[in-house]
Amino acid sequence: MTDAQREIVRQQLLVSALWRTTDPAALQGWLRQAPAAAAHGLDAYRGNAGAIAERALTGAYPTLAALVGEETFAALARDFWQRHAPERGDLGEWGAALPDFIAASVALASEPYLADSARLDWLVHRASRASDAPQEPPALEALADGAAENLRLLLRPGCALLRSGWPVAAIWQAHQRDGEDRFAEVRAAFAAGRGDNAFVWRDGYAVRVDALDDASAAFTRSTHLGASLADALDAAGDGFAFDRWLVQALQKRWLVAVQPIDHR
Repeated sequence: MTDAQREIVRQQLLVSALWRTTDPAALQGWLRQAPAAAAHGLDAYRGNAGAIAERALTGAYPTLAALVGEETFAALARDFWQRHAPERGDLGEWGAALPDFIAASVALASEPYLADSARLDWLVHRASRASDAPQEPPALEALADGAAENLRLLLRPGCALLRSGWPVAAIWQAHQRDGEDRFAEVRAAFAAGRGDNAFVWRDGYAVRVDALDDASAAFTRSTHLGASLADALDAAGDGFAFDRWLVQALQKRWLVAVQPIDHR
């Protein structure tokens, strides 16, 4: 084995031991330090990596962190780090599996809304990293001149929709406000057994979350999936008011373009 090949193996074993997927004893003979010093260094690396994981997940999941509290979130982040180690250098891309991890957690089963709150946090996090949309308003002439089955609406990058049986939009919005009664709507929603269609969109450098009614959510979901305008209208149903949705989409700059569909 060449020196270069040996170095590759050494680094792979070190990373595996750091993620606890390899017995540290397997490192013996591959490290440059004495066993005691190597073990001490490995523990230091693990502790530091755990703290980095906690900070990274707090940045991506601030609502979740506030809901469970600092101590519980720290333990959750470190447990998640050991079971779902980062696979790339950009920690901003790490953490997508946390909502499912929470949903499967026996310790958090008494708070079933946490998984969807985490899913919404992740969509907000992804929207914050989305590319910029054009600043100029979209041309709308095709809406008057073209058939709905030959058109599709393009939403801005970062838009996402989450349907939840829990009032996750209200929970998220409450955590963006100050004031003693900021959770009044959340309490009322829980009392009524209300869920939310949480629509995530990027507004400049900020990310917003709106709660959509069922018809608007159905239309928006179909649009986001690339359906034709005709199919999106069918999905929304007879009670949907497209004109009101369009005014809102233009005011909030959800809509980027009206595109023709080539059926060839």
